Amino acid sequence: MKIRDVNINGFAALAPMAGVADRAFRLLCRELGAGYVIGEMASSKGLTMSDKKTALLLSVSEKERPMAVQLFGNQPEVMAESAVKALAYKPDIIDINMGCPAPKVTSNGGGSALMKEPMLCGQIVRAVKAAVDVPVTVKIRKGWDENSINAMEIALICEANGADAITIHGRTRQQMYAPSADWEIIRRIKEAVSIPVIGNGDVTSALTAKAMYEQTGCDYIMIGRAALGNPWIFPQINALLERGELLPEPDLNERLNTMRRHIASICKEKGERNGMREARKHAAWYFKGMRGAAALREQAGKLTQLSDLDILIHTAQSIIVK
Repeated sequence: MKIRDVNINGFAALAPMAGVADRAFRLLCRELGAGYVIGEMASSKGLTMSDKKTALLLSVSEKERPMAVQLFGNQPEVMAESAVKALAYKPDIIDINMGCPAPKVTSNGGGSALMKEPMLCGQIVRAVKAAVDVPVTVKIRKGWDENSINAMEIALICEANGADAITIHGRTRQQMYAPSADWEIIRRIKEAVSIPVIGNGDVTSALTAKAMYEQTGCDYIMIGRAALGNPWIFPQINALLERGELLPEPDLNERLNTMRRHIASICKEKGERNGMREARKHAAWYFKGMRGAAALREQAGKLTQLSDLDILIHTAQSIIVK
């Protein structure tokens, strides 16, 4: 896929999941085969006010490229100003969040709440596009609720105002993450616009990735929750779509070694104290589906230092090899 002048290889991107898609996880997924990553969403207002926590979300390292930074907000002039400030971090792409369903974002008019104001969506895209010289993309949902399915309208408005690509999550904001995503809306939008379309929603394996490509004709796919504790989904997708090969699931040692490496990377980025707090949820995701997973997740919730993780890994090996 090519987004204006940015070449993106592979078949799947890592979604910009808040509190999850930090640098440690992005680097791991890139290493394993994610062709593109998007940083955790950052507040446009926070960035214009020079908030340090917001600025940390925008850091881009060379090993992560191609990478987008994602901004959210509902004021065109503030979004444009924040996009200019974001350029200091040298992102390859600026992504505008119009799809986040979180109440703390939508209650302030940002994220998927923007889908209730199609003209405002266009004004934001136009303002950001005029302010920066890198590609500008947009992430949307199917609509706000079942009574306002307007992804097609908004996609066309965003394209008309200069968006270089669009990502569509096939659920409304009201649906959050269930029930099943509607891939038909992705197909229809792909047929209606001339810019690249990235499909998102219910891609949980290499086989479902292949199905989304075939059923929607999308240019690329985005993986979110299915990558949690399972970064191997990226090489599995690549193997199936490049060579028609179905890779096996990772064995126990690979799973535990990758978890250890991932969590050590989190600690390197954030310090052991903060890193191990972050590690608790990741460890729980890595144990999903394993024998004794419930007990292992409970122990994961008490991690405070890397040595605790080593004990947990030893416990997991003991339970699973019995």
